[in-house]
Amino acid sequence: MNGLYKRYQTIERRVTDWTVSHGTTVLRISVGVIYFWFGVLKFFPGLSPAQDLAIRTIDVLSFGLIPGNVSILLLATWECLIGIGLIFKLFLRTTLFLLFLQLVGTVMPIFFFPNEVFFRIPYAATLEGQYIIKNLVLASAGLVIWGTTADGNKSEPPHHQP
Repeated sequence: MNGLYKRYQTIERRVTDWTVSHGTTVLRISVGVIYFWFGVLKFFPGLSPAQDLAIRTIDVLSFGLIPGNVSILLLATWECLIGIGLIFKLFLRTTLFLLFLQLVGTVMPIFFFPNEVFFRIPYAATLEGQYIIKNLVLASAGLVIWGTTADGNKSEPPHHQP
């Protein structure tokens, strides 16, 4: 039994070491894929479930100055750039700033269109509301990536001297 426990500890240590070494990179690339994927969908009318809500939100935020067909293309491009920046680790701090700015915009429908975001305000979210609420995970991932990026170009945690 003691040998089996030691083997378990060895495997657990190796898995932990791998996650410490590569977890942030996997997180960064995963979030990048999500942003790129969701951005690409917005280039094709009707494929993004958030398209109409996004267009109306941008319309309110821009005081009607940006037409819907332009706003969705701008948002699609913005999200694709975030995705590419995260996947390929390009201009990481700027990319993360754009991510956080985009996330602020995605929360706005809660305030602008609460009856479309909730069946029962504030606890029973519609599908669109759930789509918005899941962004808490993306915001948290962005914070982790930012916090473990020592110089804005690395995605591995900084090494601290004991």
